[in-house]
Amino acid sequence: MWYFLFRRTAGFILTLLAVSVVVFAVMNVLPGDPALTILGLDATDDALAALREQLGLNEPLLTRYFSWIWNALQGDFGISHSFRVPVSDLIGERLGMTIALAVAGMIATLAIALTLGIGAAARHRKIGDWGVMFLSQLGIAVPAFWLSMLLVLLFAVKLRWLPPGGFAGWSDPVAAARSLILPTIALALVQSAVLARVTRSSALEVMRQDFVRTARASGLSRRRVLWRHVLPNALVPIVTIVGMQFAALVTGTIVIENVFYLPGLGRLIFQSISNRDLPTVQALVMLFAAIVVTANFVVDLLYVVIDPRLKARA
Repeated sequence: MWYFLFRRTAGFILTLLAVSVVVFAVMNVLPGDPALTILGLDATDDALAALREQLGLNEPLLTRYFSWIWNALQGDFGISHSFRVPVSDLIGERLGMTIALAVAGMIATLAIALTLGIGAAARHRKIGDWGVMFLSQLGIAVPAFWLSMLLVLLFAVKLRWLPPGGFAGWSDPVAAARSLILPTIALALVQSAVLARVTRSSALEVMRQDFVRTARASGLSRRRVLWRHVLPNALVPIVTIVGMQFAALVTGTIVIENVFYLPGLGRLIFQSISNRDLPTVQALVMLFAAIVVTANFVVDLLYVVIDPRLKARA
């Protein structure tokens, strides 16, 4: 077991290191001059040279990389070229919005997908099963940004039940919750389509096992058998998808936050790319990549908790 943990931890660290190399290299070979973007086209050569020196753009690429990594490990991601404040402060201000949206989307995804997936498995080859499969296929095909615009047109423009976008601030919890309802639905409906299909397939496989037939023969209700016996034994593939989807939800907020004009990390990275704000873009891309890698790492650890038989293989 300890060897398994050591391997997974080492793989986690090496993956993050490889990601940092790729992120830094890509960000620094993109065309354009950050100094020119900051000062504008009318800037003099002397002013541009002085700003490049101040930003450290004249140093060798390898030196800049190791300096960036060393400072990042201490929580210092540099100064934003656009906002002229520490990047860590920008991330801290907007991280709460993105995490709140991703967690709300994940809770909604689980509630929708597990209910539909288990229900479809219980009604295998009946109209309920076919309905869930049709809806899940439709959800997979629909882009999140298009679904977001449809939700805005229906619930904000036509019915006027919810705000079309923007964020009222955490000081008003009710208004803040209302601002997050449509973005959460847009995230959850797309992600739950995939998870519902996986839940159905995994549940059907477990329902063919002898212990399920024994539980039914013992007089247990179908509802109790499904939720107490089938679902816990179908969790390994479900957890795999959930881990991947949480990472997809966090990165998916880039689109959703821009559609609904929410002040989160997704909108910040869009603004930073537009302004070629390298320190902010590097930090945000690295943060999103770290979330994806961490989600996969946690899923690997959960495997041996859900299914003790995997400890022997580990």
